[in-house]
Amino acid sequence: MKSKTQKGIALGVLAGIIDVIPMALQNLSWDANLSAFAHWVVAGFVISVADIKLKGAVKGVSLSLLLLMPVAVLIGWQEPMTLIPVLAMTVILGSLLGHFIDK
Repeated sequence: MKSKTQKGIALGVLAGIIDVIPMALQNLSWDANLSAFAHWVVAGFVISVADIKLKGAVKGVSLSLLLLMPVAVLIGWQEPMTLIPVLAMTVILGSLLGHFIDK
């Protein structure tokens, strides 16, 4: 069995791939795709090592949203409506990451 950290990173890679697929289909720039992928790898790591008193999906959503905040400023500065799908994916993938890392 993998360590919790290895599990978090592996699941973060999977979440990154899931997030980047629709972005690639929309022909978004490589830097946007790379940024989204890196976000999920880091989120998986942080969720797996963070020692906060939240469990599973709540921990995943909370930490994923916190990690998104600096990038959300850049994403939403010119076009705030583009944040809606980003926030939706963050809630969905963050809750799944937290749930499966905790299992």
